[in-house]
Amino acid sequence: MEAIGRSLLLMMTIFAIVSNTVSADCDQDVCVADLTSGVKMNGYACREKITAEDFFFNGLAKPGVNFTALGTSVTPANVQKIPGLNTLGVSMSRMDYAPGGLNPPHTHPRATEISFVLEGELDVAFITTSNVLYSKSIKKGDVFVFPRGLVHFQKNNGKVPASIVSAFNSQLPGTLSVGATLFTASPPVPEDVLTKTFQVDIKEVGKIKSKFAPKK
Repeated sequence: MEAIGRSLLLMMTIFAIVSNTVSADCDQDVCVADLTSGVKMNGYACREKITAEDFFFNGLAKPGVNFTALGTSVTPANVQKIPGLNTLGVSMSRMDYAPGGLNPPHTHPRATEISFVLEGELDVAFITTSNVLYSKSIKKGDVFVFPRGLVHFQKNNGKVPASIVSAFNSQLPGTLSVGATLFTASPPVPEDVLTKTFQVDIKEVGKIKSKFAPKK
């Protein structure tokens, strides 16, 4: 009986760990994020006082205004913009592209992305862990999926602006831009790692880093 009890306890412990890993479920209807709390957890601590405004955001209706040097502007609608998303496992964003605009190779480590084209046309692609590239030209009304954690990119090869709205199965999907991550990390990635990875000399690494440096 004692062995059975230990086995049952082990099974219950494993189930609890797996359940907690798969879902951020809680025993209440909502858990509006307290963005000022110092409590560290998988998500945000719950705020006691809530209003309808905690579940509202109108930013996706407007085209982006702050464009990067690569010709893109992102408007996130995640838990940091909509506190009511806390623990719900969903979010959205809008991306606007100038003609020739590029959203460079990046990943979302915590989410799959599904994108709907609002305007224009885009060339999009993702790369699998087997180094297979899946690419497609998409236009207004089309939908494309970028699997969780895989490197992907979008480029507006048209002569007019383009825009998409994307949904994520995470309240805060995160973004790792491949180039910026490697060349602007703090502390920096060792130069010998970069030279061996890209098969270039230290001078070339320095040139690349200078291009990622903030403009003064």
